[in-house]
Amino acid sequence: MKAQLDGNGAISGLAPRSQLRAYRQRAQLAFAVVQRTLRASEFGQIVLCAAVGAFVGAVVDLLHEAVMFIHSLTFLVPRDAFLSAAADVPRSRILLVPAAGGVLAGLLAFATRRWRAPEVVDPIEANALYGGRMSLSGSLRLTFATLISNGAGMSLGMEAGFTQLGGAIYSYVAQALRLRRADARVMVTAGAAAAIAAAFNAPLAGAFYGFELILGSYAPRALAPVAVASVCAVLVQRAIGHAQTLFRVHGDLPLSPESYALVAGMGVVAAAVGVLTMLAVTWTERGLRATRTPDWLRPLVGGLTLSLVALYSPEVLGSGHGAIQLHFDGAWPWLALSALLAAKIVASAVSVGSGFRGGLFSSSLFIGALLGSAFSQAIGGLAPDLVAGKSVYMLAGMASVGAAIIGAPLTMVFLVLEATQDFPLTVAVLVAVIIASTIARLSFGYSFATWRFHLRGLGIRGAHDVGWVADMTVGRLMRSDPKVVLEQMSARALRDLYPADSAKRLYVVSQAGKYLGVIDLVTAHNRELDDALDGLVASDLAQERDLFLLPGDNVRTAFLRFEEAQIEALPVLASRSDPRLVGYLTEAYALKRYTNELEKTRLSELGV
Repeated sequence: MKAQLDGNGAISGLAPRSQLRAYRQRAQLAFAVVQRTLRASEFGQIVLCAAVGAFVGAVVDLLHEAVMFIHSLTFLVPRDAFLSAAADVPRSRILLVPAAGGVLAGLLAFATRRWRAPEVVDPIEANALYGGRMSLSGSLRLTFATLISNGAGMSLGMEAGFTQLGGAIYSYVAQALRLRRADARVMVTAGAAAAIAAAFNAPLAGAFYGFELILGSYAPRALAPVAVASVCAVLVQRAIGHAQTLFRVHGDLPLSPESYALVAGMGVVAAAVGVLTMLAVTWTERGLRATRTPDWLRPLVGGLTLSLVALYSPEVLGSGHGAIQLHFDGAWPWLALSALLAAKIVASAVSVGSGFRGGLFSSSLFIGALLGSAFSQAIGGLAPDLVAGKSVYMLAGMASVGAAIIGAPLTMVFLVLEATQDFPLTVAVLVAVIIASTIARLSFGYSFATWRFHLRGLGIRGAHDVGWVADMTVGRLMRSDPKVVLEQMSARALRDLYPADSAKRLYVVSQAGKYLGVIDLVTAHNRELDDALDGLVASDLAQERDLFLLPGDNVRTAFLRFEEAQIEALPVLASRSDPRLVGYLTEAYALKRYTNELEKTRLSELGV
């Protein structure tokens, strides 16, 4: 029976199964066309980033509302109130809810290990090592764990879950469309940027978060996709009606020339506080390991510890969004501020160090706000005429501590600018941020994300693409046609078979193919060997038996071996336990391929 289209465009004349197969083939063909179009179209990718950014904005809003709903159930706070700003949380809930969250987080961690679920790759790691490849299912699992942590009132923000899921959604789209490596990395950057932009109603801060942390550069090629994703995510938030700034500052913010010097001094203190907070997380982890507390039980210990701290300082519960506004609107004594600052650092360190999932973005802002308020009061007590106003130092403290911990200085500057729309104030904030981030970088050398990578043994300092180096292995670069001679071949036969100008080197192997060394043909034809030639075999002429490469070595390892050996070619063996000769690699060819890939990476970042 001949198939044809009916008046509605459907395929008629086919059996139901055949119709379904025909529809599937047409869909596959259409999708293949979309794949080819988007791979070759920068404009198409920008439009795609806009559409997915709008979706991410809606997802972030849904997760935010879920946290607020959980807090209304667990801590009995109003649906529209932040946990850290609630003054009447029942003490029984403060005691029970974090511990219950610890039990849930521990059970989830235990089940994850029991099922041998793979380690979740975050957006920075994905862009640095895996060309923008992330697992959507793993990211959903991590986001759920972050939701548990925040719902239990732990002193963490949802931003880690937002960026994880946002980056994973974009990565899933990029993988489905088989986008190029550079384009996939931009997509992941756009996803994380859209999530942060929606979370803080700050498209500029979101975009620069993506550039500074997730991409590791301000590549012209990434500007439009990342910016469009951030703007669309914020527009969706505003259309839903839940968008709001992190804080509201009332009245003028006066600045004197002396204020810039004081803000700069506070930047130094902010760097120390930021580094202390990051180290406190590590100290907590080491302390729990030293007590030999099982991994699945550590969140319960962390929840109980947080409860004890929160009984005296309920403001440490949650991310701290609401408490930031409380301190802008009110005034606390210096001693109470200092005590709350110490309590928030302890609470954040215990929350992360005990195994709860979440980030320090919001917590660092609250810590910085407390530092700024305490700093303002301290200076005001010594020299009242020099203090410009508490809000100035709170804003500078938020941005500088956030820059020291998160490692995204311009993100913090734009976050303040978008919230206040005050350019003179932003200049003062920029001074504090530059000093804090520079001191933290030079003295400590890590942001919180890269510090965690360091503790895990990953040698990356940011999202710069180094994964292509790992992918460029000796196994991919080597030639598999080495000139081979058996160990028992006589030296005279070897000379007859291989004249001095026929090759540079011969590789000697046993009957079983085991590598025994390399013969330099110039040396083999040396006239000084003529008298002893009849008594020599190939294995007698072999040298450098311990100099070789393995197929899994990357190109940088190969360069180190070439430099150590001071020779231009090395044999490649199957493995250390299986020393069969499988090929060889020349330094000139490896250098050529490495240079070409490096140039391709540079050009892709420039958008050429």
